[in-house]
Amino acid sequence: MLGGIGARAQAAAPVKAGNVVLVHGAWADGSSWSEVIARLQAAGLHVTAVQNPLTSLADAVAETRRALALQDGPTVLVGHSWSGTLVSEAGIDPKVTALVYIAARAPDAGEDFVALSGKFPTMPARAGVQDHDGYTKLSEDAFLKYFANGVEHSKAEVLYAEQQPTAASLFGDRTTVAAWHSKPAFYAVSKNDQTISPDLERFLATRMKATTVELNAGHLSLVSHSKQVADLILAAAGQKK
Repeated sequence: MLGGIGARAQAAAPVKAGNVVLVHGAWADGSSWSEVIARLQAAGLHVTAVQNPLTSLADAVAETRRALALQDGPTVLVGHSWSGTLVSEAGIDPKVTALVYIAARAPDAGEDFVALSGKFPTMPARAGVQDHDGYTKLSEDAFLKYFANGVEHSKAEVLYAEQQPTAASLFGDRTTVAAWHSKPAFYAVSKNDQTISPDLERFLATRMKATTVELNAGHLSLVSHSKQVADLILAAAGQKK
């Protein structure tokens, strides 16, 4: 059991890590991790939240690598949503001892993730994507109903105001490596996700042979279920059974 939630365990115990690097996904910023950060800091971990530029995979990976370079030892790399892409790419860094995916993409090297996603149900949040000069935002209606479902309304409104424009081209960028082939992976599936198909999330977790938890949460489980998400990260850091 993992924090009271059933999980499929991997054979080898994770390396004990004292550092965590968190990367937010599309239509968000680093503040979306605030409650998870507080829980990890209370557990004694050194935490860094990357401000993902959301302009290209290369830019996001560069920003993440700068954060990893500042860590003093074993580090868990965590990505939400689109940022699972850069976790797969940047996770090969030798300091990274485990990878954590929160309702996230997890592409294989060079994989056409748009094509892969097309094999699973299209979720309603996609209908709210608005393009402005090559950058996308979610409409307020789609953000509150489908992206932030399960989040307290007043908090969801704040997150909507903070959403960061995301390059439309970002979603087609492909990785060159897939760190999950060589690093322990952990995955939190959001059973009520209206942004990424929960069945796609399960497929990705199974393909990676990830230690997996299923949360009764929408896409923003890092906000609505911060304790369970923090518990999974602590497990990846070898800090919690």
